[in-house]
Amino acid sequence: MLRNIAKIAKFPTLSSNVINVAARSVTFGKAAKLEAPAPKFEGVAALPDLTLKKISLDDYKGKYLVFFWYPKDFTFVCPTEIIEFSERADEFRAINCEVLGASIDSENVHQAWIQTDRKKGGLGPMKIPLLADVSRKISEDYGALMDPGFTCRATYIIDDKGTLKHASFNSPAVGRNVEEVLRLVKGYQFVAANGEVCPANWKPGKATIKPSLAGAKDFFEKQN
Repeated sequence: MLRNIAKIAKFPTLSSNVINVAARSVTFGKAAKLEAPAPKFEGVAALPDLTLKKISLDDYKGKYLVFFWYPKDFTFVCPTEIIEFSERADEFRAINCEVLGASIDSENVHQAWIQTDRKKGGLGPMKIPLLADVSRKISEDYGALMDPGFTCRATYIIDDKGTLKHASFNSPAVGRNVEEVLRLVKGYQFVAANGEVCPANWKPGKATIKPSLAGAKDFFEKQN
C-alpha cells in the first residue's frame, strides 16, 4: 500500500447552495497538498540531448507541469508510458505545459536507458527529461513512494502559479492514459481562465457548469 494514503485529510463539505471551486488543501505525501504550493524539488535529470543537468521546480515558473513517476528503469510497462508522454510532449507544450518523468533510478541509469534502442528494452530518443531521485526524498515529499522502495505510477499536475492541482496513483501493473492527463490539464486551465467547472468526460468546446446549484440545474436542463 502507498504510504500516507490512510492519512489523507477529509475532503471539504460542500455548501448547500454553492460549490467552492478553490477547495481546501488535501495532504498526500510529507509535503504535497492539493490546492497548496507544490513541494519544491531539485535534482539531476537526463535530458533529451543526453546531457545531465540540475533542474528544479523553479525552472517551470509560469508554466503548467505534468510531473509523473514510474517504478523503475529497464522494466516493462514503464517504457510504454514514458514513450507516450514523450511523443505527445509537443501537444502539452502547445498549451504551456511541460512534462517531467521521474523515478528512484540515478541520472546515469536514465541516460543509459535513453541510449538503448526500444527494440532492445530501451527508451530510444526522448523529448522530455527524466529526473533522478536516488535519495527518495522527492518521491516521499510527493507521496509517490511505495513500501518496497520504488514509486507507484503517480501523476501530478502543477499549475503556472506553482499550485498542486491534481494527484493520482496507479499500482505498477497498469499504465496510465496520457490522453486523460492532457484532458485534465486543459480542464484545470479552463477553470482558471473562466471560473466555471468541468463535468465528467468534458473536452474543450463542450458545456461547462457555473459553480452553483442554479448553474448545475441549467447544465442538466440543456442536456435533454
